[in-house]
Amino acid sequence: MPYWLLGTLVVSPFVDGAGMFSASPVVQFGAYGVALPLAAVTALFPLARPMSVAAARTLCGVPAERFADGPARSRAARARTAGWFTLHVGMGGLVSGASLALPPFAVTLMVVPFSATLRESAVAEFWSLDQRWLVYGGVPAGLAMLVALAAAAAGAGALLARQAPLLLGPTPADRLAAAERRAAELAVRNRLARELHDSVGHALSAVTLQAGAARKVLDSDPGFVREALAGIEETTRRTVGELDAVLGLLRQGEDDGELPGRPGLEALDALLAATGRHVSLTVEGGGVAGVPEPVSREAYRIVQEGLTNAARHAAGEPVSVTVVRYEDELEITMENPLPARPPVARPGGGLGLRGVGERARLLGGTAGARPVDGVWRLTARLPLGEAAR
Repeated sequence: MPYWLLGTLVVSPFVDGAGMFSASPVVQFGAYGVALPLAAVTALFPLARPMSVAAARTLCGVPAERFADGPARSRAARARTAGWFTLHVGMGGLVSGASLALPPFAVTLMVVPFSATLRESAVAEFWSLDQRWLVYGGVPAGLAMLVALAAAAAGAGALLARQAPLLLGPTPADRLAAAERRAAELAVRNRLARELHDSVGHALSAVTLQAGAARKVLDSDPGFVREALAGIEETTRRTVGELDAVLGLLRQGEDDGELPGRPGLEALDALLAATGRHVSLTVEGGGVAGVPEPVSREAYRIVQEGLTNAARHAAGEPVSVTVVRYEDELEITMENPLPARPPVARPGGGLGLRGVGERARLLGGTAGARPVDGVWRLTARLPLGEAAR
């Protein structure tokens, strides 16, 4: 309606003797012709698409998943939105105009055969209802008009419902942006899952091992029991801090960058001391000082997962950890003797080694684990990049 009113303001001055609300077909259809471009220009604004999507979902009953999310950003998306909005306004204007004019006229046609007064009135003369055939055909003609109006309204609705997903659906750019958002969300979830698995899983394995060893010597070696309990206390305290950091990000519902409080290679000695088992550490190539923080943090988690894996599958066996720093990469090698009996497979197991591989690949490196000459060997190579040279 606002577009049509603006159209009458534009058209009426060019028609002799026609006012703004003139019944002249020239004014009516001229205003309609002016209103459509105005509607198209209005729909070029980005926020027109969310409003059009809401209207299409409500009026046409189209499922929400067939529409694009958010404002139209690209030129193609705005053009498609303008096309649907213009079609909506144009079809709506025709159907609403016909709905205002046709029902009174059709009812009058159906009443004409039964009212001689109406056939002789000024209304009949104005609408040319004084014709003889209307005495017999007024009722069928009126009914036909009403049926045609209902069919036209239904057809317009079907056309809009069919075109809405095509014109308001996601463009290739929208699909790409949605895929990137989903990939980013999945990457954040996977990273948080790795952190929880590695930190909590290692802590539980270490605590279980230390508690089991302390129980066996509870009466004969109180000093060892005190050391085991102190190790359990330190492990749980450190793990609670890491867990709080991860859960803090989950509560915020977004990725705010690096997880705070994540240990790096400088904390390896404390990690090995808290395992409660025989672990030897060898560092070659100048030490771990100056290793870039992302590499240092991921290397720490890889060693942590290797120790957890050894505790689960080769309990009581010694573990050797070798960290070699080359000019352009950091190499981590962990070995422990294979157990006499193969370990029992756990339902859902294998996530730790998969996480090791994911951590290495995120840095552009490689990782793998396999039995070699009677030992289980885990090897990871992490690029250092320019910052570490």
